[in-house]
Amino acid sequence: MATKLFLDALSAIKEVFVSKLVDFSLEKLASSDLLQFATQKKVLEEIQNLEKELKQIRRVLDDAEERQMKEQLVKDWLIDLQNLAFDVEDANLMVECRGSSSKRSRLNIPHSFNDVLFNRDIMSKIRDLTAKLKDLEPQRNKLELRMTDCERPTRLEQRLQPASLEIENHVYGRDKDKQTILDLLLKSDDERNFVIPILGMGGIGKTTLAQLVYNDASIQNHFHLKAWACISDYFDVLRITKEILQSITSVSCNDNDLNIVQEKLQKELSGKKFLIVLDDVWNENYHDWTILQSPFKTRTQGSKIIVTTRNHGVSSTMGALHAHSLELLSDDDCLSVFAQHALGARDFEGHPSLKEVAEKIVRKCNDLPLAAKTLGGLLRTNVDLHAWEDILESEIWKLSKDQSSIIPALQLSYHHLPLHLKRCFMYCAIFPKDYEFEKEEIILLWRAQGFLQEARDKQCIHDLDHKYFNDLVSRSLLQVCVNNNSRFVMHDLINDLAQSVAGEVCFKIEDSQRISKHARHLSYIAEDFDGIKKFEGIYEAQHLRTFLPLMSSRVFRTDNYLTNHVLTNLLPNLRCLRALSLEEYQITMLPDFVGDLKLLRYLNFSKNRVIKCLPESVSTLYNLETFLLKGCYNLEKLPSEMEKLVNLCYLDITGADKLESMASNFSMLTNLQKLSSSVLGKEKGHKIRELMNLSNLRGELCISGLRNIAEPQDAWMARLSDKSRIGNLKLQWSKYFENRREEVEKKLMELSIKFYCGDMLANWVGDSSFNCLQSLCLDDCINLLSLPSIGKLPLLKKVLELFAENTTNSFSSLEILEFVDMLNWEKWNLCEVDEEARKFPKLRELLIQNCPLLLGSMPEYLPSLKKLAIRSCGKLIISVQNFPLLSELEIHGCHEFSWAAECLRLRSIKVVSFEIGCCEELCSSRDNNWGLLTQSVSPQYLEITKCPLLVSIATEEEREELMQLKIPSSIVRMEIENCERLEKLSTTLYSLALLMELVLDGCSKLISVARSNLPSNLKVLVIRSCKNLQCLLLDEGEDVDSNNACVLQELNIFYCESLKRINRSVLPSTLKELLILGCPKLESISQEIQDNSSLESIRIFSCDMLKGLPQGLNKLKLCKIMSKVGCSNLISLAESGLPTPNLECLRLHFCSRLQPLPGNMRSLNALKDLAITDCPNVTSILEEGIPTHLTSLIIGGPNIWKAILDRDLHTLTCLKSLDISNGCPDAVSFPQDEKGVTLPSSLTRLFISDFPKLENLSSNGFRNLNSLQDLTIKNCPNLKTLPGNNMLSLQCLIIENCPSLKTLPGNNMLSSLLELEIRGRPMMEERCKRDKGPEWSKISHIPCVVVDGSDKVLKRII
Repeated sequence: MATKLFLDALSAIKEVFVSKLVDFSLEKLASSDLLQFATQKKVLEEIQNLEKELKQIRRVLDDAEERQMKEQLVKDWLIDLQNLAFDVEDANLMVECRGSSSKRSRLNIPHSFNDVLFNRDIMSKIRDLTAKLKDLEPQRNKLELRMTDCERPTRLEQRLQPASLEIENHVYGRDKDKQTILDLLLKSDDERNFVIPILGMGGIGKTTLAQLVYNDASIQNHFHLKAWACISDYFDVLRITKEILQSITSVSCNDNDLNIVQEKLQKELSGKKFLIVLDDVWNENYHDWTILQSPFKTRTQGSKIIVTTRNHGVSSTMGALHAHSLELLSDDDCLSVFAQHALGARDFEGHPSLKEVAEKIVRKCNDLPLAAKTLGGLLRTNVDLHAWEDILESEIWKLSKDQSSIIPALQLSYHHLPLHLKRCFMYCAIFPKDYEFEKEEIILLWRAQGFLQEARDKQCIHDLDHKYFNDLVSRSLLQVCVNNNSRFVMHDLINDLAQSVAGEVCFKIEDSQRISKHARHLSYIAEDFDGIKKFEGIYEAQHLRTFLPLMSSRVFRTDNYLTNHVLTNLLPNLRCLRALSLEEYQITMLPDFVGDLKLLRYLNFSKNRVIKCLPESVSTLYNLETFLLKGCYNLEKLPSEMEKLVNLCYLDITGADKLESMASNFSMLTNLQKLSSSVLGKEKGHKIRELMNLSNLRGELCISGLRNIAEPQDAWMARLSDKSRIGNLKLQWSKYFENRREEVEKKLMELSIKFYCGDMLANWVGDSSFNCLQSLCLDDCINLLSLPSIGKLPLLKKVLELFAENTTNSFSSLEILEFVDMLNWEKWNLCEVDEEARKFPKLRELLIQNCPLLLGSMPEYLPSLKKLAIRSCGKLIISVQNFPLLSELEIHGCHEFSWAAECLRLRSIKVVSFEIGCCEELCSSRDNNWGLLTQSVSPQYLEITKCPLLVSIATEEEREELMQLKIPSSIVRMEIENCERLEKLSTTLYSLALLMELVLDGCSKLISVARSNLPSNLKVLVIRSCKNLQCLLLDEGEDVDSNNACVLQELNIFYCESLKRINRSVLPSTLKELLILGCPKLESISQEIQDNSSLESIRIFSCDMLKGLPQGLNKLKLCKIMSKVGCSNLISLAESGLPTPNLECLRLHFCSRLQPLPGNMRSLNALKDLAITDCPNVTSILEEGIPTHLTSLIIGGPNIWKAILDRDLHTLTCLKSLDISNGCPDAVSFPQDEKGVTLPSSLTRLFISDFPKLENLSSNGFRNLNSLQDLTIKNCPNLKTLPGNNMLSLQCLIIENCPSLKTLPGNNMLSSLLELEIRGRPMMEERCKRDKGPEWSKISHIPCVVVDGSDKVLKRII
């Protein structure tokens, strides 16, 4: 009885800040073996004393909850009470863990002695709690909290929660706005409307409107490409560009060079009309926007960008002609939004009694859609009039802005949440704004915090956590991401709400905020190198329950490194941790401290690509429920005693391909619900039987190492057929294996079989009882001769990499079918089966690749086929006559494809994209009916590869000539590659008004391309590896001053070894970018620059014969970039001077004959980036002085470096990056002490290379480098010491080939270091040896250290 009173009293605390408190300690204690000690008399007395105190508190909690929103003193008192409850729970769990371990103790201690110890421990904890509660009593009395005898009614807790997607399909009051935006997108090609801003306050529906437009059917047909990117207040151009590129290509981009990424994006967009949505833009920096829009400059007419923003300044920054301001909804429309989310209907016809109070609630929402939406979600399907009146009459509506910055309607939506949802929602405050997370990601963290303890058992938790999550989505507190339906996000205002109610409990490391010692959950954005400074102040928060690094972007990933101090000094002291993540940190060895974190329920070491084994202490984590090792592809073994983790529910070892086997006695982990992989080790194939007891497995399971099963009986004992919750099963053998078979559960949705080396599969694979199977993948099953009858599987949608001889059933749901690398497949025999068996009614994509022996024909009728690709199938007969929906056709190396017949058949099909390769027949329109095809088909993209008979290309209007290919007038982008006999482009191509981009690659007989050959609206011309091309943009006998022949904007020329000249007179005035690479015979680009030239960028590389540039460079008003690299005969840039107004970047490298630069250097006011290396004659650059506003300077060569030193380098007060190589052959110090020069204090990066006599870095010269972050020193063989200055900002230090350096500077210089590389200094490896080397104490805190030239990572643990 006393125990019950104790638990009831403690439970009262959770009623107040239930979003910040955890029930787990109370419920766990009630069911724990510890209560056997509570029967002792003294313990019972202490519990009764505690119960009296708690009863008094419980009676005032309801009043305190209402008043704390308006009275800060009440709120402070509740926070103290909350922190006390947290501490109590932690203490109780610690005691329980000790109890669990003592019960299992092997020491020969009498059981009664342990009882006494436990009684004493419990009494101590209870007395401490009682004393702390008494300490709160004076403050409670002073607040005069009103006592109540009953709990606050909870009318809103229990109700049915429908799926969120049915709600999101209804949007009210935005029809006119939508049509306005659609008109701007579809009917206006005015370049001034390229950017269309949607402007409005937070929560008004900007993103919703953009979504409506983005998904409209008319948009799908109008634009070739679409992309969506969420920007937020962190405007990272590289991240945003990658996100746009990934949205278009659906392929991750791992490049970190902005130029490379932008070039890739520009290539994807080239010649295509695109729509890009930039959602939630805050940045008003014009320079950032200018950089971001670089890939859009040569855009196809009609392309658009939609921007959603709260800020008028963003609109003007982006050069928008007009911003569409979004107004608040009308009362009626706002009422419809509220009704839709509350009742699932647009009006109150079914519930007229609720309409009046609903109208009053909506008026209080001030017609803000987000407010109406969240309050409607709060009342979802609840038709109790009193509950609605409670919302209407709440005191929260009366809060002033000074009392709360949160919109009252949103505050109400939280206030009336059921208790269990409050704490789940509050925990979401650990996520930064616009952070996208997966459903399982947050659910597993909720489980770790004990938020789901009301479930009857661990199996019920799975259903309960998904219900909680769906409840929050249905209330619009969480929402589906626009560009990824598998991820979720919180609206910015909802995130503010979560942070407000979480208070100091959830803390994100941002800026210079200081953590509270009462913080319980910590998150931060992980960076490449997370050093000790990042975690300053965190050591005070000893009661953290969550340690969670988050990734800043899902677009790309890099290796991350963590300071050793976190692993050795911080984490070991966080004994209350429930969730610990070290995801993506590259740590070679984990310390044993992990085993001391006894309360851990969630442990994430995923994407650690270097760790090979885990500490055995992990096996002692009795409470561990989730263990994530995803992507640890070097992991070789698991802890040997994992059977002790009896509470483990989730184990994800996906991608741990080097794992040799599972731990012994794995079958004891009977609570496992997710086991991503089960690895059968060598000579342990019988271990598959250990799956027998894992009856709760669900979701995905991969069984690898099936080659090691010796007896079929072992496989049968796994009882896979009894595991009905497994939805995705992968069976993996090896490349060398004999035939084995197994039977599995028949409710599978996905089945993957890899490395199976038998000649036929077991009959169960195609059994019709597998009526849930949607995807079948057979990978590297090289000996398979035939496929079972899988055609009657009713839901089968996808078959990948099949090895089949014959199928005899109808594929009623198959959507994707691929045959790849089936070198021995000879026949797809459809003649021996009935007509129904030949139909694939839903097949959308068909790929047949590298099946050289395949004879016969394809299926004759594929009514739903949209994409057909046939590659390297020389004997296959291809016919496309009855593919009515075909839009993408790719034919490569298929000798039996008859253009003569098929072009006629394609006339009735709207094919958008043609790819033709290795087609000897494609040459003469007279013979192959190509001309007839182009009269009725309107493809937009055409790629022709390796067609050896093709000699000329022309338009369809030109008279027919032998071996001439006619190009359809609808073409937007065309690429001709490796057509070795192509000699010319017809002048009739000028009439191809839609052709925007032309690529000519590897056409070795092409001699010239005249301006008159180019289409009239061609914007991009790329010519690559045309080895006999001699002239470009040159028209013999034509008025060379005429500039009407083309409107070219971008010209790229690569590796044309015979090219001598580009133009006799002038370049097209429209040309913006000129890039020439690897043209060793190029002598002339053009004679002069026109006054109206649009050139913005000139980049020339490895053109040895080029002696000069066109005259009149000073006329280039728009030019920003000039680069000349490897032009050994270049003598002069231009006598008239360099372009002055906008030139930002000038780079000259390896131009050995280049004479002094023009005399207008001082007037280059926009110049920010200057690089001159290996240009020995360029010595007079400083006669007038270089611009003092440079931010980057690269200098190579003693003469020019001496000139800069003489003019006092410190005058470059804006300089951030300085590279100096081969600066002074006799210099002993840098900068030279006798010169008295100090390096600019603005420097953040310094690179020093090739100083043969350099012995030291001058302390005087380095004394002002308080902002220096990166220092690299290379090829200084006599360097002995580094400066001892306090460069407290230094983050990266790289030392290469400096063999005389024997020691590193003291900690003052290295204290902030995040990365250290020492190469070409073998002795340093021993001196930096972990825990033993004399340099170890100086570097132990550095996250990443690489020593010597073997690229050996000495200690990725730090």
